[in-house]
Amino acid sequence: MAAVTDKTQIGFAFSHAKDPFDAMRAVKEQLGDRPLAGAVLFCSHRFDRDRLAAAINGCSEGMTVIGCTSSGELTDYGYDHDSLSLVAFPAEGFQMVSHCFDDLDNFDAVGARDAVRTLAATAERNSRALGDAINHVALFLVDGLSHREELLTMTVQDALGDIPLIGGSSGDDLAFQQTAVFEGGRFHPRAAVIAIISSTRPMHVFKAQHYRPGADKMVITGALPHERIVTEINAEPAAAEYLRLAGHAGEKLGTEFFAAHPPMVRAGGEYYVRSIQSANPDGSLTFYCAIDEGIVLTVGEPVDRIAGMEALFADIHGRIGEVDRILAFDCVLNRIDAEQRQISHDVSQLYSRNRVIGFNTYGEQYRALHVNQTFSGLAIGK
Repeated sequence: MAAVTDKTQIGFAFSHAKDPFDAMRAVKEQLGDRPLAGAVLFCSHRFDRDRLAAAINGCSEGMTVIGCTSSGELTDYGYDHDSLSLVAFPAEGFQMVSHCFDDLDNFDAVGARDAVRTLAATAERNSRALGDAINHVALFLVDGLSHREELLTMTVQDALGDIPLIGGSSGDDLAFQQTAVFEGGRFHPRAAVIAIISSTRPMHVFKAQHYRPGADKMVITGALPHERIVTEINAEPAAAEYLRLAGHAGEKLGTEFFAAHPPMVRAGGEYYVRSIQSANPDGSLTFYCAIDEGIVLTVGEPVDRIAGMEALFADIHGRIGEVDRILAFDCVLNRIDAEQRQISHDVSQLYSRNRVIGFNTYGEQYRALHVNQTFSGLAIGK
């Protein structure tokens, strides 16, 4: 890719180089020489994290950089994989400050609120140099295996007040072994990072999903909430009952099945996906999100994704005008379902045309909600 010459444009660069130092050198060359307020990176979990951190630090020169491991990346090609990508916010027009919560097992909600309010005050103070009528948005990246997203998202959004939160849960390409976030020059497991982006430009956070509730209902009658495991549905073994309600003769449970038939729950008058991560040998199901006994689920049915996405992008353009970039958090199950339905090429072209960049997640954060199987993000105007 050629170096970016417009120094007011949000920079974006990516590389498929195997060595992290080669990848970062390629990214830096593509971005060119310009002052940056900060950057966000997404990387394949295959990289050696200590070497990648050293490579990042060698190219960022003390700049604020946050990021995370992924289950696929969204680049100028649309769906991409096994890459390192970096979103660069130009100093001409942006300010960026960050904070890391690096011990989620002992997360202190009171202390976290104080830290977020202090960060918001810093963002407000630092951004005065940009001009009047400053807009702020909080980017939030969370360890995708922490099982803490609900508490974190509610706590942080509460402390942010009117500043909207948007983000995603880090991935490891469906290995479910170790995911990580990046902040302060190193990768952190069992952690989360928040960055407040400030700009005079229009910024809009959004959330969309590609499913509607079906007719079949199921009640969770047995669960281990702290482990996000459902043991019984309708007083029957969970996996077998879910397969009976959602599937057809001869089908087997697996990632592709979960992506195509997501359970949905109604809350606040809306339906939200509650994605399944895995079927376990004991007949239970592990979910990507908080789950408990008594919850009523319905099996989701797909809608026309392409038509829905075109309507979404039209709405975004109507709200903010010409788009510079859309930073997106797209559930990995959306990607898998697109591949199964043989529309991944069409989706990639749609993303590319609308300047979408980002990563495939283990869950998404939208304002105070932790959600699943959505396409969520931040659209930034020119």
